[in-house]
Amino acid sequence: MSLVPDPANIRLALLGCTPGNGHPYSWAAMFNGYNREAMTAECPFAGIPQYLNKQPAATLAIPGAKVTHICCQGEGGFTAEHVAKCSLIPNVVANPTDVIGHVDAVIIATDIGGEHVARARPFVEAGLPVFVDKPLADNSADLKTFVDWVAAGKAIMSSSSMRYCKEFHPYQLSTYELGELRYVSITTAKYWETYGIHALEAIYPILGPGFLTVQNTGTHDRNIVHLTHERGVDIVVAAISDMLGSFGQLQLCGTAGSRALATGDTFYSFRAQLVAFIGYLRTGNHPFPFTETVELMKLVIGGILSREEGGRVIRLNEIDPR
Repeated sequence: MSLVPDPANIRLALLGCTPGNGHPYSWAAMFNGYNREAMTAECPFAGIPQYLNKQPAATLAIPGAKVTHICCQGEGGFTAEHVAKCSLIPNVVANPTDVIGHVDAVIIATDIGGEHVARARPFVEAGLPVFVDKPLADNSADLKTFVDWVAAGKAIMSSSSMRYCKEFHPYQLSTYELGELRYVSITTAKYWETYGIHALEAIYPILGPGFLTVQNTGTHDRNIVHLTHERGVDIVVAAISDMLGSFGQLQLCGTAGSRALATGDTFYSFRAQLVAFIGYLRTGNHPFPFTETVELMKLVIGGILSREEGGRVIRLNEIDPR
């Protein structure tokens, strides 16, 4: 059952911005198209026009949905007016709640988990479907709020774009050629709180549910996180703040073979993630169980707790958002 009045013409609001996060520019462009000259010359995130300009104009935009409203209140160092200029958004509003009554769904494009309950609450309570950028939450209390909302029938989706990475997709379908997986590693730049979920959600569709423990023996800038899984797999995630040249390096090691893989097509992953949200709005069918998001957030939270507690091994069943 559709979550929006007209599935063929979905009106979206894009809300929020945080330092270092260019999603308002790129995500809006994936719905609306963009002003190529302005985006190329003026976008403060140089990588965005680089990958947008490679795409054929005829297939760039996601059909049947448009970002019609934007609110960015300066947190990210750029203005909503500039995003609207670059990404062809017709309406700029002063306050996020000004979009209620004018759109069919909301995208919260910020990556600070501790802010997401407050950012989402007005729209959840207004009955609007909400997509929340990763990570959904970074503490148990906020995760419980989201769990309660979903249990009450509220339409909420959150994911990392790395779930949709095309280079990793074949191994989501099958790893039989590698035998039984025994060791998995993956890298990310920046910080565990905001980017650890990229690494975690890249490997989650490969391993599936069943994570048992998380141990972070690193620091805020150099997180080295050891996870265990009920399939008998040990996983190491390295989230190192300045390791910008090594994002998304995945290693799968099994009893019969191994693979080393790397991400490459950022546009594809972002667009596929947004397409999945539009599919959710049109059908009411979540593209993956919300329980997966809950388990992933427990891993994020566990990694924070372990680091703060001197590298203690955290069992996932210690983190109970119910």
